[in-house]
Amino acid sequence: MSIKKQTTYFNIIFEDILSEAVIRQIMAQSGRSYQIANAYNGRGNGYIKKNICGFNKAAQGMPYFVLTDCDKYRCAIALIKDYLPDKIHPNMLFRIAVPEIESWLLADREGFAEYLGISINLIPINVDSLLDPKQSLINLARKSRKKDLRTGIVPKSNSTAIQGPNYNHCLIPFVKESWSLENACNNSESLLRALNSLLNFK
Repeated sequence: MSIKKQTTYFNIIFEDILSEAVIRQIMAQSGRSYQIANAYNGRGNGYIKKNICGFNKAAQGMPYFVLTDCDKYRCAIALIKDYLPDKIHPNMLFRIAVPEIESWLLADREGFAEYLGISINLIPINVDSLLDPKQSLINLARKSRKKDLRTGIVPKSNSTAIQGPNYNHCLIPFVKESWSLENACNNSESLLRALNSLLNFK
């Protein structure tokens, strides 16, 4: 007789659709029974910072998983203290991608190298220490043998854009179909902490 796993429902809040895809894969690959009730796209960290105290109060009634980039903060702890000076509710999982979500993609070095069609040796090991993971990812995409990824991820020549025209839409298929949470956790402490916060949640 099999024991039915108890399903835990979360509301999730994130900066963009790429971060959303990562959250969904963390939950899907965690080995636990997690479901998403509501998903809130903040379209940047400003929305999250403005509303995080309200989400923290709302967590009394339902668990929340919030993901934002560390960006220019010196460390994740400094960001959390700035965003949430009051006590964090136990139902609030407030996680920081160090220094940003691209670090977690690059952390699956083997998978990302295969996706781009480049040597794994080009991808750094300690991705949490990268100063600008997005730029590192874009520079790696320049070397890709796949034209659709090069033109989608890399900004056009002489463009003022910081990323290519199909940046997220080129990376989301990798997250959904190829990204290995287990491999990525081996190379990113901030991702491993995010996973453990889910696995230890009661």
